[in-house]
Amino acid sequence: MLACLRYLATILIVVLPWMEIRADDADFKAGFAQKDVTPGVPTPMWGYGARRDRLSEGTLDPLMAKAIVIEAGGDRVALVGLDMGRAPTTAMMDEIRATIREKAKIEHVLIVGSHTHHGPVFELIDREGFGKGRFDPTVAYLKTLPGMLSSTIIEAASKLQPARIGVTTADVPYNRNRHTKRTPPARDSQLAVMRLDDLQGKPLAILVNFAAHPVMTDNKILKFSADYPGFMMNYVEKEMGAPCVFIQGAAGDMSANAINVSGPQGFGEQLGQECVKLAKATEATSPRRPSVQGKIDRFHFTTRLDLNNPAVMMAFSQAFFPELVRNFAEEYKDGMHPELNTVLINREIAIVGGSGEFFSNHAVRLRDRTYAKHSLFFGYCNGYNNYFPTIEAVSEGGYGADAPVSPAQVGAGEQMMNRALINLYTMLGKITE
Repeated sequence: MLACLRYLATILIVVLPWMEIRADDADFKAGFAQKDVTPGVPTPMWGYGARRDRLSEGTLDPLMAKAIVIEAGGDRVALVGLDMGRAPTTAMMDEIRATIREKAKIEHVLIVGSHTHHGPVFELIDREGFGKGRFDPTVAYLKTLPGMLSSTIIEAASKLQPARIGVTTADVPYNRNRHTKRTPPARDSQLAVMRLDDLQGKPLAILVNFAAHPVMTDNKILKFSADYPGFMMNYVEKEMGAPCVFIQGAAGDMSANAINVSGPQGFGEQLGQECVKLAKATEATSPRRPSVQGKIDRFHFTTRLDLNNPAVMMAFSQAFFPELVRNFAEEYKDGMHPELNTVLINREIAIVGGSGEFFSNHAVRLRDRTYAKHSLFFGYCNGYNNYFPTIEAVSEGGYGADAPVSPAQVGAGEQMMNRALINLYTMLGKITE
């Protein structure tokens, strides 16, 4: 009898840990897919007002949509990097959400524009004076974009497989504050790499989160380009043998800081070297508590611009072009409605996405206050509502902080970050609302 008990104990010691690992592996999955979403027609280009309505003249390098879908504890989230100047419009997001909810059971989605200034405009619609008539090929392309993004996400979900996850971060010198004159200047120095592996330790996908404006391609070149993030992703993919997804951070006041290199390729590969170092140093493991939690908040803010003033509209029309400005004014006619997405993965990885160009200190302060194991900020996420400077940046003034490009009421960014913090602590059970 004693010998039998000893034998049973030996089996339990050997088998139970294996059973626990298998349970963890079954509860956490990841899948990846990508699609070339470069317009096949000339379009007005996004990002530089001086171009006005001049049409694109070809492609330097393709604009990609890259989707990672994570399933944990029965819930799913899609993390999408898009080589565009901004994220999809509200109407596009509504269409995408409905499609992926129905066809892939995905409730949580964060689509992030890299903020390249060599992509197409998104703000033209099928309405006279708002795009129709003058820019019909662009309008037709934009009608297909939500479907292309949805199909990419659905494909990623179809490829879900048991996976492991790890995140590594480092402070790097590759961005600088382009706005403030204060010393020391605010800066988000974090470079974050999320690595997703299969159960054999082979990378399935690498996600890179970093904050710096992708404006290194000559603005006189009217050709589509992913700018430095494209070169960074290409470098990482070559070195790691796995797809790489770039997710822009709080880059409202962040420029790229190339060190002893120049141009988008030189800087992209320099940043890519750091990403590879972090990716190789990252240990992907099965999460102890696999889960996905998410919350969407939509805000109403007054604007610092009177878009009913003909003089204001005239000034904007001259700075950009009439059809673009009419769409802008229509969206903000009753105030601004930015979107905030808060996602918590495995109760350890906090992700906050805001629909605009947030100044870097928003991300830094949020990270300091979350006390999460890892905190990532996604800018240009699920929409676009211009700049969100910090309150002290508004007091300093300058581009990105003044009303013409930062129309939201003063303190809007801080309100959104406070809500994200409350969301995260509520998800963790530390605050009961």
